[in-house]
Amino acid sequence: MDSLYKFLRSIPLRRGPDRWVAGICGGIAAKFGWDPAVVRIATLLLFLFPGLGLGAYLVLWLLLPYQDGSIVLERALAGRHRGTR
Repeated sequence: MDSLYKFLRSIPLRRGPDRWVAGICGGIAAKFGWDPAVVRIATLLLFLFPGLGLGAYLVLWLLLPYQDGSIVLERALAGRHRGTR
């Protein structure tokens, strides 16, 4: 799993500072120089397809690093392992 986290940190895509829910749309907009409103509208349109929009958003929420490099999935799994010892 460490190689996955290292790879995710190496890509230049991060959660954006212009965030409403999890910063996913803001991060995508910041990376490509797009208007965050356009990315949010496109995301909402994807939510019309059952599973596709929500599924993609949840995967990005779990795997897309914050500005400081922390990853939700990594923190969640680390917390679960600490709690079982």
